[in-house]
Amino acid sequence: MPTLILTTNLDVDGVVASKILKDISHEVSRITGKPESYMMVLLNGAVPMYFGGSEEPAAYGKLVSVGGLGDEMNKRLSAALTEILELELSIPAERFYITFDHQKVQSQAAVCLHALHQ
Repeated sequence: MPTLILTTNLDVDGVVASKILKDISHEVSRITGKPESYMMVLLNGAVPMYFGGSEEPAAYGKLVSVGGLGDEMNKRLSAALTEILELELSIPAERFYITFDHQKVQSQAAVCLHALHQ
């Protein structure tokens, strides 16, 4: 289950948050080829953040996935997520930092109940 945790220092209202969540879920699913029904996206807004020497609008993301990540895939995902943040929140590319956590199947301790019911 790909999971993206996105944190920003901007206050994100419900309408904008809903659009960002849907757009990100769709793009990560499209790029990785993983079903969107397995995607999870969390958006934390209004979090105090100091990045690159200032408190200007910024965002941090962490994408965790069992398989499906790698250098070329990470570049494509970074570009797509950066575009969404620029369009929806006016966060410039240089104010967005993302990390990728490629998990192996055997390292997963939790069972995804959603996946069991598919």
